[in-house]
Amino acid sequence: MRTSILLLILFFSTSIFAQDNLDFENVKDGKALKWNNFGNGSYENAIDSEVFHGGKYSASIENKNDDIGFQAFAYTVPAKFKGKKIKLTGFLKTENVSEGYAGLWLRLDPRVAFDNMNNRGVTGTTDWKEYEIELKYDEEETRQIVFGALLVGKGKVWLDDLEIRIDGKKLEDAPEKSLSAAEKDTAFSSGSGISIEKLDKALLTDLEFLGKVWGFLKYHHPAIGRGDYNWDFELFRFLPKYLDADQREAREVLMLAWIESLGEVQSCARCKEYDEDAFLQADHAWLKDGQMNPKLKEQLLFILQNRHQGNHYYIGMSPGVGNPQFRHEDGYADMPYPDQGFRLLALFRYWNAIHYFFPYKHLMDKDWGPQLKAYLPAFLEAEDELEYEFAMVQIIGDIQDTHANLWGGSDKIREWKGERYAPLYTRFIEGKLVIADFFNSDFASETELKPGDIITQVNGKKVEEKVEEMRKYFPASNEPTRLRDIARDILRSNEEEIEITYLRDSKETTLKLPTYEGKDLSLQMVFRGKGEKSYKMLNNNIGYVTLGIIKDEDIPEIKKQFIDCKGIVIDIRNYPSTFVPFKLGSYFLEKSAPFVKFTSGNINKPGEFSFGTDLKISPSKKHFKGKVIVLLNEISQSQAEYTSMAFRASPNATIVGSTTAAADGNVSNINLPGGMSTMISGIGVYYPDGTETQRIGIVPDVEVKPTIKGVREGRDELLEKAIELILKD
Repeated sequence: MRTSILLLILFFSTSIFAQDNLDFENVKDGKALKWNNFGNGSYENAIDSEVFHGGKYSASIENKNDDIGFQAFAYTVPAKFKGKKIKLTGFLKTENVSEGYAGLWLRLDPRVAFDNMNNRGVTGTTDWKEYEIELKYDEEETRQIVFGALLVGKGKVWLDDLEIRIDGKKLEDAPEKSLSAAEKDTAFSSGSGISIEKLDKALLTDLEFLGKVWGFLKYHHPAIGRGDYNWDFELFRFLPKYLDADQREAREVLMLAWIESLGEVQSCARCKEYDEDAFLQADHAWLKDGQMNPKLKEQLLFILQNRHQGNHYYIGMSPGVGNPQFRHEDGYADMPYPDQGFRLLALFRYWNAIHYFFPYKHLMDKDWGPQLKAYLPAFLEAEDELEYEFAMVQIIGDIQDTHANLWGGSDKIREWKGERYAPLYTRFIEGKLVIADFFNSDFASETELKPGDIITQVNGKKVEEKVEEMRKYFPASNEPTRLRDIARDILRSNEEEIEITYLRDSKETTLKLPTYEGKDLSLQMVFRGKGEKSYKMLNNNIGYVTLGIIKDEDIPEIKKQFIDCKGIVIDIRNYPSTFVPFKLGSYFLEKSAPFVKFTSGNINKPGEFSFGTDLKISPSKKHFKGKVIVLLNEISQSQAEYTSMAFRASPNATIVGSTTAAADGNVSNINLPGGMSTMISGIGVYYPDGTETQRIGIVPDVEVKPTIKGVREGRDELLEKAIELILKD
């Protein structure tokens, strides 16, 4: 099911400029015109003249060989309409749908909104019935409307008489929005036409310079900020001339003419000077290069002084939060392995997004400046889709942010890792890969393996060697989190079996394990934990709360039942299922207390980050007076870390555990050519005294890590320490 979601998100079909044939009546050679299909597994898409809802035809999707995958029909319309709500309706009929579901799907590109009915899909055998999907329609951000129907799993589904409405109006009656010049420019939608045969040192240096100038102009030049230019495609218009020039001096003259062609930049009376006291300063050192063409330097510095102000076509800030919104960034998902020009664009786009709008650039181990040049060969010389994905995930890894990974468009990396999973939940404990639990509960009783067994080899290769092979493709803020993610994927495979060698009582044993599709295993157990209720009473009048499954309605009961407890254990070795820093954090305070402050960027001064005021928690009318122990480990990430900061504001709170994932702050999405997407932590998160959390994580007051002996004995050593601290006088 997850595969279906990812592939639906990544797929783009050819744009259509009218809404027609949504009833499948326009058929040629047995196919519905203007429709596409995509997916995986043994499915058959067909036009049916015997079963239909209206007219003479319907479309059908059928699983022919019981392979578990998915298949979808897709129709695309350019998003040229005004409105606030978009609704897809359509009729479905199903037959023996199982191990999945059938449903409609609607996606607003690029990655604006999406629904595929995965939480309310149709199963079994059903007659014709109308279904609908409604989404918020962001007319400014949406470039394409893509929709259709799909089948996940087994069975057959028919679809007919689909309709799209915006604010209740059919598309042909919906008012059209005004398109910017950038949106009207589609000249390079099918390819850049750029080919670079040889990368010598001089060209690498000049491409690096071009990438910096291109990104600087993108975020500073008023005409680009207004949306007067499709800045992706302007790169492709300029590049051939730039490449044909054989010397830096000639290239800089061309660059000066290029900038002048964008129009005159007016003096900006409201452009404020950069703040010397800002927490992070913009990096303009490269603009002062003494070897640069003097007129070019003068022009760039003038643009810096008179840069774009206010609403920007390519960048914005989330209201009330301040994390960047990278706008109008097409992912060109119909090019999974884009040409050299688009791969160069991917590098330029990503490097500049980080350079100007990543709040933690100062915390990287590597100087970000040289990385643009360093990665040019990897991007331009990538021989296939996998090499391109590897290049992208490695530069993402260089910013050392656990929020940052290749979250979309990583099809080949996913294949490289393996589409199937062993049923073992493994962790690195005391430097060893240890079986901690089982994803498949049935497997626990069917195997000789036990928690605490140490895996030493995978398919004949030592675990240490596997880790070194995988390390550079697993971005993370710190090493414990990288090992967390490697442990999750080290037993993946494309085969139905995987061989492991494990150690128990000084004896090594080799055996083969079955592998499963992700949908058949409880993979989310890692971040949610087990159990059906989020709170319970432990012995000795100690309350216990796990945030992985907490609900808003649990909080009043927790406060009521635990008010007289000797202590409360808050388990955040998970990802909180609802937002509780204020609702529950106030319960542990007698008076207001600051617990966090943020840095945020500034679209009017790209590259500058400043602190806001401290954020405080106010006490509830009736507060808890006993000890509060918060449990954390490397699984505690983002909202879990933020929540622990709120609880730490209580003078009675103690943090127990080990280093967390060290990625905090609201995330910002970045789309990249090839249908790729990544994210960054978009704001800086700090304690009130300015102490860092990014890359460091939430440092425990009492460090406790699980031991192999403890895992073998079925003990929760962190919980044991929490109880010990509560009972201690």
